[in-house]
Amino acid sequence: MLQTFLPLFMMTFFICLFIVLMQFLWRYINDLVGKGLDIAVIAELFCYAAISMVPMALPLSILLASLMAFGNLGEHFELTAMKSSGVSLLKVMSPLIVFLAFVSVGAFFFQNDVLPKSQVKMWSLLFSMRQKSPELDIPEETFYDQIDGYNLFVKKKNRETGMMYDMMIYDVKNGYGYANVILADSGKLSFTDDKKFLFLHLMHGESFEDLKDDRPNRGKQGMLYRRESFAEKEILIPFDANFNRMGDETMRQQYIGKNYTELRHTIDSVKVRIDSLGDEFTFALRGEPLCGLPQRRTVYKNGERTEEGILQVAMSRPIDMDSVFASSTPLQKRNYIENAKNKAMRMKQNTEFRAYNIEDISLTKRRHEIELMKKFTLSFACLIFFFIGAPLGAIIRKGGLGMPIVVSVLLFIVYYIIDNSGYKLARDGHWAVWEGIWLSSEVLLPLGIFLTYKAINDSAVFNPDAYRNFFRRIVGAQQVRHIEMKEVIMDDVVVADAEAMVTDLRADIADFLAANDKRQHYLRYWTRGMCRGDVERITTKMEAVVDYLSNSRSQLVINKVMDFPCLRSLLFYYPVSNRRVGWCIAALLPIGVVGYFIGIKCQNGLKHDLCASLKVCDTLLTILPTDTADR
Repeated sequence: MLQTFLPLFMMTFFICLFIVLMQFLWRYINDLVGKGLDIAVIAELFCYAAISMVPMALPLSILLASLMAFGNLGEHFELTAMKSSGVSLLKVMSPLIVFLAFVSVGAFFFQNDVLPKSQVKMWSLLFSMRQKSPELDIPEETFYDQIDGYNLFVKKKNRETGMMYDMMIYDVKNGYGYANVILADSGKLSFTDDKKFLFLHLMHGESFEDLKDDRPNRGKQGMLYRRESFAEKEILIPFDANFNRMGDETMRQQYIGKNYTELRHTIDSVKVRIDSLGDEFTFALRGEPLCGLPQRRTVYKNGERTEEGILQVAMSRPIDMDSVFASSTPLQKRNYIENAKNKAMRMKQNTEFRAYNIEDISLTKRRHEIELMKKFTLSFACLIFFFIGAPLGAIIRKGGLGMPIVVSVLLFIVYYIIDNSGYKLARDGHWAVWEGIWLSSEVLLPLGIFLTYKAINDSAVFNPDAYRNFFRRIVGAQQVRHIEMKEVIMDDVVVADAEAMVTDLRADIADFLAANDKRQHYLRYWTRGMCRGDVERITTKMEAVVDYLSNSRSQLVINKVMDFPCLRSLLFYYPVSNRRVGWCIAALLPIGVVGYFIGIKCQNGLKHDLCASLKVCDTLLTILPTDTADR
């Protein structure tokens, strides 16, 4: 099993890793293209990105490899041979279970020790690439604005010599109101040796500049303006084209760069900080003055400042605030309302500011808790996907890269959607962190248990007839009998016994139809209904007649026996066994009336089946003696 599984696992792992790495490339391609980065730097970024993508590629590769391995075994009947020799599916899976247990343990240590370091390196390198200036490539007949403070327009460019012709340069580093416009017939652009400045050599042109003017009455005297003509002009523009690598210290302090111990320490520290802010917020709210009177007072004892006591003001009688407000002048009323409104707005702003501060710290805490939970979910996901893929491959019995890829991709898409939804719910604080992060595992674990159970017991999971019969029994759909003539008959049919059984069945059916010839009224239906014992007795006798006559050597008798309907034992025939319960349901008129009409329809269907059974009994009583005489 290991020799079968390991090559497939390694192949699918690198294929899945390549796919998720391409997803990373297309996501951040705008930060990499046009920067003039070295191949070594890009290769280093992809190396760290590949390590960071292992948690996404590992579960998918295990699912795909287990599907392919057990699908190949099932397709070539090797699993059938193992089971026929007494080896159960669980025993076949046991070597891979042990192997994947070690993989899961290794995945935890990978998440705890290796992944934080690789993510720190990857994000530091990616942020450094984002901050690098783009490679200088000025197009023709288009304004180029990638140089800070300058807009360049070149009508024609000689790519072999680097000369540019009919140049227009807007120097807007002092603002568009004081732009310096330079026109030149030709020019050449180059870097200084340290690649921190652009050296622009212009020839045969003019420059126009609006100067800042602080003179009084400048409107009457006109704006200061300068015009310059030159044969040659040199401009030095700051432009750092070097790649400056960002340090790892900043990213190492983030949640992605911490291991289990550091995450636990940070979570505890943030909890203490949130509690202290909550205490301060509560203390400040309790200290807000009411009606201009402070609730607490400050007392100094032995040089130490303490807050004590809630001040209470005793009044001889309550103050009628409405009368005080009504007796005030309109100006005073307006001042009262404005002061109350301003105070309410200030308190609201202070409360929102404190709430935002606490929410920001709570978000940091949740992110650390999410990263802590993820160190365990990868290991658990590896086991779950194996217990989904291996039984599913044994059930489907299709190997290769066709069906397993389709099934595994669909399952992984479902897993990714559920996992991403749970992550966002946990990050935003709508759910508890453990509920959101473990949501995908909680959804897929029952599926793994179900498929493993079905595969071990050789149950028909994808047999449509089994599900069709199951739902038919639930909704009470009519079944059709299928009886074939037996090639070997051990017990021949005795005509006298058959006639007696058919006659007895016919008498019971006739008595039942006579006792239930009329439709039951509303109260009788809910308090009595049809007799459960009579229906069960008729069903038992009918099945006995069918079983006995199925041994007949006459095709005519077999065909007629198949005309017996399959009687259903539906709840609507006899809805309740306790009359008090029936009275209660009957009192619920909307529900009771709907149930009554459904029940009457089911009872009419039963009567129709029994009438058809009477005709079948009469026909059998006619053809049984004739068929025996013919033989």
